[in-house]
Amino acid sequence: ERFYRDAKITEIYEGTSEIQKLVIARELLK
Repeated sequence: ERFYRDAKITEIYEGTSEIQKLVIARELLK
């Protein structure tokens, strides 16, 4: 279960980091 949860967190983290990059890029372009 712990491995599954860690994998899920990694998946979510990678997804949010991609979103954060887009948000940061948008902020910089303002």
